[in-house]
Amino acid sequence: MWDSHDTELVLYALVAIGLVIALVAGLKVHAFIALLLGAITMGLLAGVDPPKLIESITAGAGSTLGSVGLVLALGTMLGKLLAESGGADRLAAAVLDRTGPERIPWAMALIAYVVGIPLFFEIGVVLLIPIIFVVARRVQQSSAGARGGNAYLLVGLPALAGLSVLHALLPPHPGPLIGIDALGADLGVTMLYGFAIAIPTVIVAGPVFARFATHWADAQPPQDLVDQVAKDTESDDPPSVPVVVLTILLPVAIMLLRTLADVTLDEGDALRDWADFVGDPIIALLIGVLVAMWTFGLSRGFSRARLGAFMGESLAPAAAILLIIGAGGAFKQVLIDSGIGEALGEAAESIDVSLLILGWLAAVLIRLATGSATVAIVTAAGIMAPIVESTGADVNLELLVLAIGAGSVFFSHVNDAGFWLINQYFGMSVADTIKTWSVMETIISVVGLALVLVVDLFA
Repeated sequence: MWDSHDTELVLYALVAIGLVIALVAGLKVHAFIALLLGAITMGLLAGVDPPKLIESITAGAGSTLGSVGLVLALGTMLGKLLAESGGADRLAAAVLDRTGPERIPWAMALIAYVVGIPLFFEIGVVLLIPIIFVVARRVQQSSAGARGGNAYLLVGLPALAGLSVLHALLPPHPGPLIGIDALGADLGVTMLYGFAIAIPTVIVAGPVFARFATHWADAQPPQDLVDQVAKDTESDDPPSVPVVVLTILLPVAIMLLRTLADVTLDEGDALRDWADFVGDPIIALLIGVLVAMWTFGLSRGFSRARLGAFMGESLAPAAAILLIIGAGGAFKQVLIDSGIGEALGEAAESIDVSLLILGWLAAVLIRLATGSATVAIVTAAGIMAPIVESTGADVNLELLVLAIGAGSVFFSHVNDAGFWLINQYFGMSVADTIKTWSVMETIISVVGLALVLVVDLFA
């Protein structure tokens, strides 16, 4: 039952979130400092013991950087090699030549949709950022293209939508897999429904929304980052488009093989163990970087010393982004450890609505409180499983998984490390990040639920 302590937790969370926004947007405090202060404020207000608070902050930052930091570093190296070789420029030219500036948002959504099938969201972002930046630069230069920072939104938002929709709705992404396991849903049927729902959701939240978002927000990525991935190449012999595509998709293919092994082979199988090892995002991206050192480097005439310099140069622009993401992870963990997610999940149980809407709503509340899509899915699925079992309700379990997944991405804001990843990469203010990224995530969540309910009528 909801009690006064739960109400206090919600109020404390609102105070902490408001503090972060006020510090960053109003007082222009660096986001890294603001997020740490927000985490400390939330912990102290919620009565978390100081030693436990420090533990939550370090654990949250460590786990976030452990999962995202190495991936970001390797992806940045791959992007640097892609840019220096001229591969990013050549690929961007090929995309523009085949689509034209007006259809670029649709092409980017399709590219992200395909690339994002086996990739975690953060990995997809890191891999696609060089392509987004180079294509945006060419769109700026086109007479039919958007001007200023709007080109980055016109090109970037459809790609982000494709990655985010797949992350929320489709296995082998961790959220849907967790939901399938907790609720006992069928993997194949969930994937079938997921693909059917994902396509129109990407269209609405990506190319369609991007056209409107460019009228009320602006993106100005850090110049050092743009110079790194969207610069004039030093190579007189850029790689061909097929070489570029194959090199970029190599980590994707390796991770997809891991997924296939997990689905088809038994646990403990030696081949599956090796597939899990090689297909881990860090190992797969490391392999991709090693291959790129040849395809984008040595074979293009760069010396080993020059390649080493590229690697070192690539990490500098990522340093500030990594620190901010880590602080965002710390803030998220303090919110989780305060117990606010559990309180909101229990509150959702008492609402008398359709189980599909209830599962979505539970995920939404937990997502808003904790900033974690994975925590939202784990908690919401844990809430819904006994309800389904005890009531014997006739609910489509596969659609319930998708409803929870849709709810888990609702309105990303300052307690989500992903919010700061997009904020820093695209160089937007907090307000513009909310008006673009946060609204896009909300569109994905609402459209996803609406399509789940439509499919339920005919399933």
